[in-house]
Amino acid sequence: MSTNMQSQRLLLLIPPLTQLNTPYPSTAYLTGFLQSRNIAAEQADLGIEMVLRLFSRTGLTRVFADIRKLGDDLPPEAIAMLAMEQAYLAQIESVVSFLQGKNPGAAARMIQAGVLPQGPRFRGRNKFAKSVPLEDRAKQWATFYLEDLADLVQATVSPHFSLSRYAEQVATSTSSFDGMIDALDAAPTMTDVFMLDALQAHLDRVKPTLICLSVPFPGNLYGAFRIAQAIKRRQPDLPVALGGGYANTELRRVADPRVFDYVDFITLDDGERPLLSLIEHLSGSRPRTALCRTFYRERNRIRFADDPSASDFSMNEIGCPTYRGLNLDRYLTILDSINPMHRLWSEGHWNKLTVAHGCYWKQCTFCDVGLNYIGRYEMTPTDRLIGQIEQLMTETGRRGFHFVDEAAPPAALKSLALALLERKIEISWWGNIRFEEAFSPDLCRLLAASGCIAVTAGLEAASDRLLEKMKKGITVDRTALVAAAFRDAGILVHAYLMYGFPSETVQETVDSLERVRQLVAADLIQSAFWHRFTATAHSPVGLDPASHGLRIIGPEFQGFAENDLRHKDRAGETPQWVGEGLRRSMLNFLEHRGLTMDVRNWFDQPAPKPRVSSRWVTSLLKNRYIEDNPQAERRIVWLGGEPVLESAGKKTRLVLSGPSGDCAITLQNEQAKWLDHLISQCTPHATPPHSYPLLRDAQSSFPGGISEFENLIVTQSWMKVRAAGLLLV
Repeated sequence: MSTNMQSQRLLLLIPPLTQLNTPYPSTAYLTGFLQSRNIAAEQADLGIEMVLRLFSRTGLTRVFADIRKLGDDLPPEAIAMLAMEQAYLAQIESVVSFLQGKNPGAAARMIQAGVLPQGPRFRGRNKFAKSVPLEDRAKQWATFYLEDLADLVQATVSPHFSLSRYAEQVATSTSSFDGMIDALDAAPTMTDVFMLDALQAHLDRVKPTLICLSVPFPGNLYGAFRIAQAIKRRQPDLPVALGGGYANTELRRVADPRVFDYVDFITLDDGERPLLSLIEHLSGSRPRTALCRTFYRERNRIRFADDPSASDFSMNEIGCPTYRGLNLDRYLTILDSINPMHRLWSEGHWNKLTVAHGCYWKQCTFCDVGLNYIGRYEMTPTDRLIGQIEQLMTETGRRGFHFVDEAAPPAALKSLALALLERKIEISWWGNIRFEEAFSPDLCRLLAASGCIAVTAGLEAASDRLLEKMKKGITVDRTALVAAAFRDAGILVHAYLMYGFPSETVQETVDSLERVRQLVAADLIQSAFWHRFTATAHSPVGLDPASHGLRIIGPEFQGFAENDLRHKDRAGETPQWVGEGLRRSMLNFLEHRGLTMDVRNWFDQPAPKPRVSSRWVTSLLKNRYIEDNPQAERRIVWLGGEPVLESAGKKTRLVLSGPSGDCAITLQNEQAKWLDHLISQCTPHATPPHSYPLLRDAQSSFPGGISEFENLIVTQSWMKVRAAGLLLV
């Protein structure tokens, strides 16, 4: 590496606001990569810093003082909260400390009457079921307390503020950059000032030669440009680069030169290669015309440079994410729901890693399958992934992992699970998958044994016709059986749901809701969320709308963002009341309410009767049958303990210790020895590199031959062995 490159100092920033419980991983990935190349790089999350400055005694004192300056024209809720100012100030430090996990002993006091001031968020929500633990009650009340304050701030002194996004309304309808310019021309709000104060402290400390702004969502866009504006006013020669998920999808045609009054570069897709090329450019070793997937301005014209020789780094070359500098103990748990699946998004820190880059399926018609972040598929080598897991456990002291894949491949997850078991690495993990038949009951049991606690997946539409149009590659029945396999293994399932897909009828939407009701009632999915279909510019539907029955009606591209497309469906539009009914039903389903109601009751308008049998899921599960086919390409893995053999003449009694307890079977002596040897072969261990036998190979060595083996695998004894921990994966 050149001396000039070593002189570069990067500051990677996460603008407000993503989530409060754990850092968004983009800067962690890039910081780890840059440091692995001996490039000085530091990172900061200005979102959590802004929030902690606001939710302090000093910050709230300023909030209440500024609200009083607004006069009497305030919402009634704000007036009521002003009257409780001293109560809010007295509790803010204690609440924040408790939600940071630093003061668990405060839980009992937190839910005592009169301790926390109760604003609008508490209405109808201050009663708990007896089964809700004390700590969870306190977390919910502390969350309501902060949400009340957040609502007050938004309604009075900072309309941009909320607990999970920042000025997201500025990032809607952004085909033109005019709206962003108008927002930036306004005086900074109070929370803007808190954010910029935090920024200045990092600039003074790091003295960077390049600022990198990561913008994953629309709710980070305004913060990023407000930060860039402040930098350009104070240090106009300090280069600023912007990238991230928002840029990757929305800014692929940016053409307004005014954007580059604030940022100097916009990079697309994976950031490692573009950033390294940019550092080389700033160090004088690469011309600007040879940058990688980067926009810049030259003589008031937008240029796009993409050096074809600058290939992306493989998953084996990008280093390990690092959280150094992000102060994990400062993050907050926000518990607005005690649903166990929802809590994964809002409670505690999760180390983030990727099992595979991109999507191995990449056929869904609503998805941006042609873009690099989805279209370029590559698995992370298992040994590399294990090394990253061990490195992050050592760095953070945390054993929770979230795999942030587009869709983690079943084969890669199997390999990861076996490696974790072989090396006796105990973690808890969850991630995003595709519903598909490869997730057999046995594979799900293996994943659970390795620490898997939950998966998220796109069910999209519970309609076979629509799933076929989407090219999902699975039926509703098969999806339900996969969900059942996860449920039986003790793994939680969250389903992403969609309504209003091209040609979808209200009848199909009602049928989908009925199927979802049954899935939740049978505990096959524990959480779900409905969103309205949107045609995106880079999806197959957006690229060829006519073939999907759509006519695009806007927005007109005016030089800035382009992704979400307004459209007309030749088959008719989905009424607004349908979406409201779906939202209302799911809020209740997740709290186990209304699961026996006719689904039509959730809608404000007359809806058709579901055509789905009320016993759809029950019948499906009742008729499940799993056959152990010796010819299938499945390897044997044993998850139980070491068998105990007890001689009984010509027979041997084997005591098998499994996850659900001990069981015993009796076999002929030679067959018992065969099984004992097979179990020793199939038990995960670290050395030497382990090879698990195929079922068909094991049958060839069975005493008595193949016919005797085929007799064995239909017996109750074999079923006990399978239940005790013998998997075919």
